Amino acid sequence: MNGREMGGRSRRFAQRTGEGNVIIIRVMGGLGNQLQQYALYRKFQNLGAEAKLDLAWFSKGSQAQAAAPRQLALSDFEDLPMETADAAQVHALLGRTYEEKAKVTEKLRKRLAPQKYLLFEETEMYHPQIFSLRKQYLAGYWACEAYYADIMGMLREEIRFPGSEDERNRAIMEEMQSRPSVSIHVRRGDYLDAANASMFGGICTEAYYDSCIRYLQERYSDAVFYVFSDDADYVRAHYQGPEYRIIDWNRGKDSFYDMQLMSCCHHNICANSTFSFWGARLNKNPQKIMLRPSIHKNTQICVPEQMKKLWAGWTLVTPEGAVI
Repeated sequence: MNGREMGGRSRRFAQRTGEGNVIIIRVMGGLGNQLQQYALYRKFQNLGAEAKLDLAWFSKGSQAQAAAPRQLALSDFEDLPMETADAAQVHALLGRTYEEKAKVTEKLRKRLAPQKYLLFEETEMYHPQIFSLRKQYLAGYWACEAYYADIMGMLREEIRFPGSEDERNRAIMEEMQSRPSVSIHVRRGDYLDAANASMFGGICTEAYYDSCIRYLQERYSDAVFYVFSDDADYVRAHYQGPEYRIIDWNRGKDSFYDMQLMSCCHHNICANSTFSFWGARLNKNPQKIMLRPSIHKNTQICVPEQMKKLWAGWTLVTPEGAVI
């Protein structure tokens, strides 16, 4: 066996066993969060790093602490390029799976062997230092636009929805192109639960939505607003008139198609929800206006200069309805 063959076998063995440089990104949460983790994975690949996705969170018993059980949705897109990590590769970085309790505290591991500490957990809105890493396990949601804004064009081409069998979806897509169309996402459902309300409630207020609607009506007086919500009765009561369309038929696994319909609108009004963030991000209209709340959760303090830099291209609106 010559040196080239031996070297090739060594590299293949290292890849199989998880040795060598690799970035592994934990996938968890609902569709919007999964897309953010996927986008970060593609960003690392675009930088020339080897990257993989850890899907173990979706295996039986792994979501015991989750607020709401979720299914892997990335596989529902058409031919989405995706490399996954197996348990051996995760174990090679962490000495365990992510879900397993560490034998020593993470703080102690950092102190005893910081150079071998290969778990990075998100704690801030934006961690630009992660892009210098080439051998690390990354756990977080990675919602910030700055992580992957430069590859959004590529992602919009890669992330393709399968065709819907519901004729109403096809018909509404055509209607959305006939005049200025705006998606409005109103998330209630789990955000009304006591635990979630303290974190996510009181942000997308009526004042927030009224301001966003006015902002777009001032620019497009004939705009039609397509309202998406997990509380159809609420939005029917609050959005009445010929300028509103309530989209209420995509339920269960088909709620996936609400994101596609949002992306087909010319402009987007988002909730503090990664689901509607991605409806706006996948919108291919080069003149689109994307409005989002100035904060995502109540523990966040909005620093306008920072938010405008990290969320370039977005229009920020406060819970009181001020455009900043």
